[in-house]
Amino acid sequence: MTELANLVKEFAPTGRLRASLNMGNPVLAHSHTAIEKPAGVTIDLSREFARELGVAVDFLQFDTAAKSVAALAAGDADIGFMAIDPLRAETTHFTPAYVQIEGYYLVREDSPIRTNAEVDRDGIRIVVGAGSAYGLYLQRHIQHATLVPVPTSEAVVDAMLQDGLDVSAGVKQGLEADARRIGGLRLLGERFMVINQAMAMPKTRSAAAAAFLDDFVARMKRSGFVAASLARHAIVGAAVADS
Repeated sequence: MTELANLVKEFAPTGRLRASLNMGNPVLAHSHTAIEKPAGVTIDLSREFARELGVAVDFLQFDTAAKSVAALAAGDADIGFMAIDPLRAETTHFTPAYVQIEGYYLVREDSPIRTNAEVDRDGIRIVVGAGSAYGLYLQRHIQHATLVPVPTSEAVVDAMLQDGLDVSAGVKQGLEADARRIGGLRLLGERFMVINQAMAMPKTRSAAAAAFLDDFVARMKRSGFVAASLARHAIVGAAVADS
């Protein structure tokens, strides 16, 4: 059996490539230009990877990163697209990042909080999406404020307003969309983290499979495929990762 045939058996054991998508991330799995659904950079990468393997692709759509991660960990998906995180890396192989996005804080317009340093204080309550990459990051770094998880990242701003909480954390583009939708809100002036988005697969796969997926991502960045996909879907505020 050829090396590619062995890799196809690893990546598509059912005969079709099952790609786990986080539809809750407006950068990765959304498009401002495409009519078809789903559409976005992760869909484009999935289709291209399946084409190279010579198999069809099925999209498993989830509303949170945590559910997308769980599908990959359970063996229900063959590849995924998620932020690199030390906790997730215990069971998941991550490629080098293909896109970098930013984590920001959002508050009410009349909030006394003006800087990121003012967020991590006793009595401040920060709403996060449960299991999100930025939520996991804040669990490790917030020392004084209290994190309040809600089921999805799309719900953080509504929860902040409905429950009288202080700060929403999230991906910059999602928070900006909520600020336009609701009004009376503002982003703080600087990011609190850079979120490195990678392709992922179960860590139990072979070293050859890991190298193949890593090389695929490197080629997609080098060839301009990732940049062209972001531009075609009119995604702004996301940068092709350098490394």
